[in-house]
Amino acid sequence: MFVNLSTLLFPLCFVASFPLISSQKHEYDSTIRTMEEFSGYPFQEHGFKDSSSALSVDIQSLQRQIDELASFSETPAPSVTRVLYSEKDVLARRYIKNLMGLAGLSAKEDAVGNIFGRWEGSEPEIAAVSTGSHIDAIPYSGKYDGVVGVLGAIEAINALKRLGFKPKRSLEVIMFTSEEPTRFGISCLGSRLLAGSKELAERLETTVDNQDISFSDAARFSGYAHEDFSTVFLNKGHYHAFIELHIEQGPILEEEGISIGVVTAIASPASIKVDFEGNGGHAGAVLMPMRNDAGLAAAELSLAVEKHVLESGSIDTVGTVGILELHPGAINSIPSKSHLEIDTRDIDEKRRNKVIEKIHQSALNISRNRGVKLSEFKIINQDPPALSEDLIIKATESACKELNLSHKKMISRAYHDSLFMARISPMGMIFIPCYKGYSHKPEEFAAPVDIANGVRVLALTLAKLSLT
Repeated sequence: MFVNLSTLLFPLCFVASFPLISSQKHEYDSTIRTMEEFSGYPFQEHGFKDSSSALSVDIQSLQRQIDELASFSETPAPSVTRVLYSEKDVLARRYIKNLMGLAGLSAKEDAVGNIFGRWEGSEPEIAAVSTGSHIDAIPYSGKYDGVVGVLGAIEAINALKRLGFKPKRSLEVIMFTSEEPTRFGISCLGSRLLAGSKELAERLETTVDNQDISFSDAARFSGYAHEDFSTVFLNKGHYHAFIELHIEQGPILEEEGISIGVVTAIASPASIKVDFEGNGGHAGAVLMPMRNDAGLAAAELSLAVEKHVLESGSIDTVGTVGILELHPGAINSIPSKSHLEIDTRDIDEKRRNKVIEKIHQSALNISRNRGVKLSEFKIINQDPPALSEDLIIKATESACKELNLSHKKMISRAYHDSLFMARISPMGMIFIPCYKGYSHKPEEFAAPVDIANGVRVLALTLAKLSLT
């Protein structure tokens, strides 16, 4: 059960500030006493100063920061390209650390460049509450994915500080390294390591990018990798809770006119690489019955992916053939080789894995029937989905109600750093609407009012969780 903090922090649902009248002051004092009993320490003694302030978001400043961060890009506006350990990425990291400093947060970095900004609570020895996201951007993408969750988290801290709120548990903002797999092919690199992936720590020692630059060299160029990568690991329970603010990257909230999405689960992807080898030849000279076409094998498997996903019977099961390459890639040459990369996702791990098994069986059948060789069928990753913690869901829903914002429970079909933070601590997510659900493209957009609503919900949820 959560105490109504919007009454305590009078009144969180309004942006303007106005004076208290005597009857409100009496009610406020009564709420403080209730809150003191709930939290176990006197609120006034720990920094609550201005009872007439509202939980206000400086959206003009926040939007300016979003625009400024977008300028650290390898491609021209309106697109954003910010690849791990590039020059623009290094500059963007400095920008984030500067904002953390201006917010009064003590900043530190680990061996791969995860950045932590901490606001010390009145009981710093107990597990902190954390929030955050990423700022790296795939080529020619937009300026809101991940960024809203980092800059919005810093602004949420600023809003609570302006209010005079003092947390019991420390609050920590995290900027995760490389949520996108753009440069080294590893998604959620920073959060995977935080979750204690020994396999990844070892793999990074030999990982190179497409220009044969090692991960270690790239990290050192950016000022990291001075310690063993295993020093990044965090123990389970390191945080009391983690919550991530993010644009939905889908159209549901906008289409339904709902302000906030309260995420209950994150579907996890499994990635598959498939290679077929057939016989090439002249497109005009080899008759159709004589062909062993690796391209047609790939096309047939692509349709099989769609078929098996639909057979699952659940709208939450999805599958995508995102890469399909043919060799030699000439219009008048029969493909002798084909390469596919397949993405399958679901919030039900068993259901997703059953789809993978069916795809594998189809690949074997296609290979036999078309007389081509299935030279590779490799599952690259097969992470389990993650469920949001009931404590965080309730805190977020309570915040929405106190702020008079419409909300709905929903799942995330895109993966996020939250997926791996769930292995360390209880996890939750807050979604805000984005224009037509666009993401990973320059047209990506979130309205200032929606960003401000998300930041207010985040701030109030952090306040609630910090007192539990």
